Amino acid sequence: MNTFLVILLVAAMIATVVALVRGIVSFLSEASAEARGQGGPTAAQLKSNRMMQMRIFFQALAILIVVVILFAAGRT
Repeated sequence: MNTFLVILLVAAMIATVVALVRGIVSFLSEASAEARGQGGPTAAQLKSNRMMQMRIFFQALAILIVVVILFAAGRT
């Protein structure tokens, strides 16, 4: 059971880093589009926002898994 939870935790941590990197890349491309003076939210801005929301979700999932691991460790 703990091995499964640790694997899930590592997967959630990797997903968090991937979402973070994709969000930063989208943010950087948004900055270059903003310099050109486009109005309204661009596709890059929307993607950056979505990636940062996914990062928060994966971080919450990782924290929840850590809590479950600690709870299971305390019961044994």
